Amino acid sequence: MIIEDRNHLPEELANIPEEDFAPIGEVQFHDEEFKTEPIGFYRDAWQRLRKSKLSMVSLTIILIIIALAIVVPNITGYSYTQQNVSQKNLPPKIPLLEKLGIADGTMVLTNRKKSSLENTSRFPEGSVIEIVNEYDAKGVTVVDVKVDYYAYCGVPEGEYHWFGTDYLGRDILTRLFKGTRISLLIAFISVVTNVIIGVIYGSIAGYYGGKVDMIMTHFAEVLDGLPYIVVTILFMILFGSGMFSIILALTVTGWIGTARLIRAQFYRFKGREYVLAARTLGVPDRKLIFRHILPNTVGPLITRAMIAIPGAIFSESFLAYIGLGIKPPEPSIGTLLSTGQSVLLQYPYQTLFPAVLISLLMVAFNLFSNGLRDAMDPTRRGEDA
Repeated sequence: MIIEDRNHLPEELANIPEEDFAPIGEVQFHDEEFKTEPIGFYRDAWQRLRKSKLSMVSLTIILIIIALAIVVPNITGYSYTQQNVSQKNLPPKIPLLEKLGIADGTMVLTNRKKSSLENTSRFPEGSVIEIVNEYDAKGVTVVDVKVDYYAYCGVPEGEYHWFGTDYLGRDILTRLFKGTRISLLIAFISVVTNVIIGVIYGSIAGYYGGKVDMIMTHFAEVLDGLPYIVVTILFMILFGSGMFSIILALTVTGWIGTARLIRAQFYRFKGREYVLAARTLGVPDRKLIFRHILPNTVGPLITRAMIAIPGAIFSESFLAYIGLGIKPPEPSIGTLLSTGQSVLLQYPYQTLFPAVLISLLMVAFNLFSNGLRDAMDPTRRGEDA
């Protein structure tokens, strides 16, 4: 029992000598020290994202593809528009791998007269590797022959086309990564535009509510009901085929999902005490929207934007595949797939490489988006991945 003043002692303790009392000193209170270094929301999200191996592998793949799209078209030695019909439909030929019998530039020519193999104008010296099959057709000896197709077409020694060439003799490697650059550029521009429009539209609808929200929501629903292909064709008629028309087609209704997300977040946060306190102090609506409420939506907004990028890439590729893409000779992943599918049985590699690349992009972006969504979930803050 601590008693600071002797005059307030109970009666039974009043006769205790004064020398038996000692001052207890000033009582001090101390906050418990942090055992670990305090971290912010984004740093915590990054640490949890780094612990997700699948997400980090996906991010690495995305960055590698972006780097290749920037660098490769400038170092192959070929222009994406450069044509050489004498070297059309060349198979892939890659240094080092050719010594292993992989991507060695060989091709099997079918139904050739055996006597024609001796004609050096048709089969240059060193072009014939081996006869794969030999049979008789109405008294004529016919063979299937494996040839070095580069020597067969008169390609100079030491010249390589890693992914082969197309029907006009254009280097597929150069065109593929040039097309990847264009597809990624269209996707990023359309997604950024959708985010900006969606944030502004959703913020106004969610903040003011009432009739303003009702009118804006119904307008968005009407736009969302427009047929996507019809809108795209309309823009193609008005502005011609090209990046501008495709970006417009991707942004006409692409912002609606972002606007709905932001609107829901504003309804969630605009009634919080700190917002009401700021409004009471006379803070204008513009600052309330962009400084006090909108920062709470950054996490879901970033996640949605990352998920939207592979969707935009796929949409652009689909439009190009059905003939509504950018103007030739500009390439994109979709145009390369569209061109390659017409010769799929004869030259499957012209479809294989674009298909593999777009599959990698789609899977990597989706896996990374899933990891980013979990990492930026505020309910999981402080948890181990």
